[in-house]
Formats: sequence, structure tokens, C-alpha cells
Amino acid sequence: MEIAVALLAVAVVALTVQLVRSERELRAIARFLVTRDTQSNARVTVSVHTRGFVRLAQAVNRQLDRHQGERIAAEEGKRDLRRGLTYLSHDIRTPLAGAQGYAQLVAAEEDEALRARYLDVVGRRLDDVAGLLDQLYAYAQVQDPDHRIEREPVNVNDVLAEALASLYTAFKERGWEPAIELENDPLVASSDADALARIFRNLAVNALRYGCDAPSIAQSGRAVTFSNRVANPQDVNVERLFERFYQGSAARTGEGSGLGLAIVEQLAKALGIAVSARLDGDVLSIALEFPA
Repeated sequence: MEIAVALLAVAVVALTVQLVRSERELRAIARFLVTRDTQSNARVTVSVHTRGFVRLAQAVNRQLDRHQGERIAAEEGKRDLRRGLTYLSHDIRTPLAGAQGYAQLVAAEEDEALRARYLDVVGRRLDDVAGLLDQLYAYAQVQDPDHRIEREPVNVNDVLAEALASLYTAFKERGWEPAIELENDPLVASSDADALARIFRNLAVNALRYGCDAPSIAQSGRAVTFSNRVANPQDVNVERLFERFYQGSAARTGEGSGLGLAIVEQLAKALGIAVSARLDGDVLSIALEFPA
């Protein structure tokens, strides 16, 4: 009987010691989490190497790794946003400064023919500014979580034809005639005509702005593909084409916002359209796959 009591006493002491060590370890972990510098790479370590504490430390460290990755990604996103806004402000100021300069020439010019020419330049520069601001507004709109797109059956071919027709003057100025191939049976999809028109228009404008030849637009089945040759394929990173503010290093001319294809991706996602890009030699192709 005395031996049993002695063994029980030893067990109670051992459990008490283990409980005290566990309590101390939990307090140490809690203190580490409360006082830890969020910028630090420090991770939880344990001195009580039971299975429970080891798993707890591993779980906490996984969460710390995930939060650190999210923090780094957020910081990179902020840097990209600041850089993009700097580029965009420069791209807006460039045509605006040009318009102001020609407006001063108009004020001082007496020759009516020259005044008309200067006024035409002013108008085109202001159109460039309006286009940049429109893209910025459109991007902000599609990023708004409260922005809703209503869908209904839409004849995709008709929307595509109207979007391209609206750019007739721009194609004519380049001396380009896009090659358009549409199937006889119209492609009908549950979509929003206005959002779809912006997608097509942005893709066409992208081809006009950065292509070096007339684009080809083909509809096959439930896919619509825009293809065009690019002058500097080495400057095109298809993995980044749909990133906000992305422009190829040789493409930044002050005419684009770097938001056109980002808007395409966001609107396509909202409409359930799969969008992808590929580069074959010097031919860039962007495909839209409409859901069945």
C-alpha cells in the first residue's frame, strides 16, 4: 500500500512539473506573439518537445509565414501602384502640355489656316487626355465591389462589329484594314453589351497602339481572338500583359494608360469569359473563350 501511495505521489509531482512547464511554455508563446515585431522573421520555438507543442509551433509558424507573404505582396502592390500612378500622371501631362502649347500658338496666330491646324492638334491632345481619364475611371469602376454587371442574351458578333466600327477613323488614319473572320452562325452569350463592347474596343485599341500591322479578329465556335504583329516581341511579357499599369519597356509612348488590358481581364472575369494571351514569334494573340 505504501509503495502504491509513493508511486502515486511521484506521478502527481511529475504531472505537476509537466503542467508548470506547459503553462510556462504557453505563456512564452503568447508573449512572443504579442511583442513580436511584425517586420521580423522570428518564428516560434519550443522547449517542451511534446507532440502537441511541436504541432502548435508548426501551425503558428505557418500562419506567420502566410501573413508575411501577404504583407510582402501588399507592399509590392503599393509600390507598383505608386509607380503606375507616376507613369499615368506623366502620360496625362504630356498631351495636356502639348494642348496648352498649341493653344498659346492659336492665341498669337493670325493666319486662319494655321489657327485651324493648331486647333485640330489641341483637340486631338485633349482627346488623348480624355481617353486616359476614361480608362482610369473604367478601371476604378470594375474594381468597385459594389459594381454589378447585369447579363442577358447578347449577339457577340454584332457587339464586335459595332465596337470595330466605332474605331473606323483610327484604323483609317493608320491605313489599316483589320482582317475579320466571323462564322455564319452568330455567337450568342449571356453577357452585358456595354461591358463586352469595352472589352472589344480595348483589345482593338491595344492592337492599334502597340501593333505594327493591321490586326486579325477571328470568331471560331465560342472563342474570339485578336491577333497582331508587334515590333518588339522581346519587350512583351505575356505573363504580365493583364497587370495594372503594365506596358512593354519600348511601348510607353505617353498614349496609353497601361490599364486597357487590366480592364479587359476584370470585365471578362465578371462576365465569366476566360481570357488568355500568347506570343508566337512576333504575333501576339489574345483570346476570349465564352462559356457555353
